[in-house]
This record gives sequence, C-alpha cells and structure tokens, in this order.
Amino acid sequence: MWTRWNDVDRMFNAMDLLQHRLNRMYGDYGRWPGSAADWNVEQSTPRTNLYDAGDHLTMKIEVPGMLKEDLNLKLQGNYLEVRGTRKSDTPEGYSSHRVERGAASFTRSFTLPSDIDSAKVEAKLTNGLLTLTLPKQEAAKPKQIEIS
Repeated sequence: MWTRWNDVDRMFNAMDLLQHRLNRMYGDYGRWPGSAADWNVEQSTPRTNLYDAGDHLTMKIEVPGMLKEDLNLKLQGNYLEVRGTRKSDTPEGYSSHRVERGAASFTRSFTLPSDIDSAKVEAKLTNGLLTLTLPKQEAAKPKQIEIS
C-alpha cells in the first residue's frame, strides 16, 4: 500500500497543531520535575544579595513599590530579619479587571557570617532597592598582624 506524501504531510501538520494547542493549555506538561525553572526564587519574597567588604557587610534587597513605612528590620548579633507588607493599590471606587501586584507580605531571615555592630547600621531605600550597610563588630573585623 502506497501513501502519497501529501497525506503524510497533512498528518504531521495536524499533530503539530494538536501539540501547539496542548502546550498553550498545559505550559509545563512534559517538563522534567527537576528542571532549572523550578529553582527560581519565589516571587513573594524579595531577591537579596550580600557582599563582604572586610570591615562591613552590604546587603541589597529588592522591594519595588514599597515605602520605608512598609518595612521592618530587626538585628540581633548576626541574625537579621526583614519584614514587609505591600498594600493593595486599587483606587477607591474602582473595580479590578486584572491584579498581578496584589497585597502581600513577606518575612526573610538571614544568619550573617559575623556579628554586627547594631549602633552603626545604615539603611537606605532608593527606587525600590533597600541597601543595608552592616558594620562588623571590632572582634569580627580582619586584623593585619605584623611579623617581627
């Protein structure tokens, strides 16, 4: 039995169309459970970078759309806790058709690599980026030792 190439081509086109429609319905279907997409940082917690500058640590935390009144920082020794709350920004009297930036709150806690001098900590919020300067306690700062 001989089949025309036209029929085979039509069959593959129908299979492609079905695959495209299934991909639109189930975007993650067929993806391996341990794929890199599963390792992303959760959207409800802010992304954070921590840098060591020798005598102090610098932490940068992304908190877009938050004011300083929405944030709460607690420091004890080398334990830092950051809390924040984003309130709903729907104007009074309006109804929402799509809400992707809804009200949310988060808590992140960090064990820092050394004890911090809490009296000298500085926090600045600029354009949705919270920058913390965390000076190390004198005992935790690196010291140069002279050899005699």
